[in-house]
Amino acid sequence: MSDTNHQGSRFIKACRLFDEANLRDPNKVTCEGVEYPHEYIYSRWLTQWVQKLAPDASEALLLAARCQHLKRWEIPRNTYPMNRPGYLKWRTDLKKFHAQQAAAILAQAGYAQPLIERVQALNLKQNIKHDPECQTLEDALCLVFLEHQFEAFMQKNNDEAKMIGILQKSWKKMSEAGHQAASQLRFPDAGQAIIRRAIENED
Repeated sequence: MSDTNHQGSRFIKACRLFDEANLRDPNKVTCEGVEYPHEYIYSRWLTQWVQKLAPDASEALLLAARCQHLKRWEIPRNTYPMNRPGYLKWRTDLKKFHAQQAAAILAQAGYAQPLIERVQALNLKQNIKHDPECQTLEDALCLVFLEHQFEAFMQKNNDEAKMIGILQKSWKKMSEAGHQAASQLRFPDAGQAIIRRAIENED
C-alpha cells in the first residue's frame, strides 16, 4: 500500500505515527510467509480495500482506514465479561478508544479540529446509512474479514450455523459495491459453500 494519493507532510506524518503505534502490537499474523504485528498489517489491508473501492478517497477516509483499529490490543476482549453484553460494551469502548488515540496523533501531525472530528466520525461509524464514505469504510472492513480472516475463522469453528449468521450480518452491512467486490474473492470449496448458503438464506 502506498501513500501516493496524498503526499502532504501532515498525511505522511500521521500515517507514519499510526504505523509506529501499530507496529508495537504483540499479536502477530503471517501474510505471504512474512510475520507482521496484527494491527499494522490490518491497517494496510483496510487501506488497500478503501483505495480499491474509492480510488479518489478523501484524505479523511484514508486516515480513518489507517487508524480504525489503532492500538486495539491495549483493550483485550478478556477484560470484559465473556457474554453478549460484555462483547457489546467492549466494542463500544474500543470505538471510543480508537477515536481518542487517532485524534491525539492527528493533532500531533498538525491537523486542525474539523479534519480530526471527521476522521473520528468515520471511526465511530456515525450516520452510516447516509454517509457514503462511512459505508465505504464498512464495506472495506467486511472485505478484509472475508479476504484475510474468514478462512482461519472457519477452521477454528465447527458451528456452521454460527458462521452463516456472522456472514449474513456482514453481508447486510455491505453496499452493492461491496457485494460486487466480495463476489470476486475466491475461497476453498468449503468456504464458498458456506458463503453461498449464507447469502441464499439471507432474510
